[in-house]
Amino acid sequence: MAYDFSIFKKRGREIKDWLDKEFSGIRTGRATPAILEGVMVDVYGSRMPVNQLSTITVDDPRILVVVPWDQSVIKNIEKALHKVDLGLSVNVGDSSIRVVFPELTSERRQSLVKVVRQKEEQAKVSLRNEREKIWDDIQKFHRSGEITEDEKFRYKDELQKHLDVLIKEIEEKADSKEEEVKNS
Repeated sequence: MAYDFSIFKKRGREIKDWLDKEFSGIRTGRATPAILEGVMVDVYGSRMPVNQLSTITVDDPRILVVVPWDQSVIKNIEKALHKVDLGLSVNVGDSSIRVVFPELTSERRQSLVKVVRQKEEQAKVSLRNEREKIWDDIQKFHRSGEITEDEKFRYKDELQKHLDVLIKEIEEKADSKEEEVKNS
């Protein structure tokens, strides 16, 4: 019996996608609509993402303009933007909200690098937890007699190789984001 590592690979891709999303929210002094993706607005009796209530455009490298489709929710969006505390300046106009990104200080850069490394470690821990689940599964097959001891350890080695590749990719993403933060 050949063990199918597709579940582990799928979870690895999901974890890398999560990390990409987390890294896109770490701003480097340039305005990007992705930073507002996680902002949830209390409106119409529920919570909705700001990008489902408005158009978000880049006005210049440090300014985003949020134009709500329904002008009655502009105060709700403003409140949500202040509540998430992204370190951005929020200015409300008649029909839009201007979100200004301040210049990054060296102190802020250092704290962003720490956040990058924390997210990297979260992704690695998630991968290691997935590895443990697969290893437990392999051991169950061995205990039930479906695979031999040699196969068990061969699958363990193969699992570790898959993990090493994923961890290397995560480290490369984190290194790249750190450089982006330091050089912005």
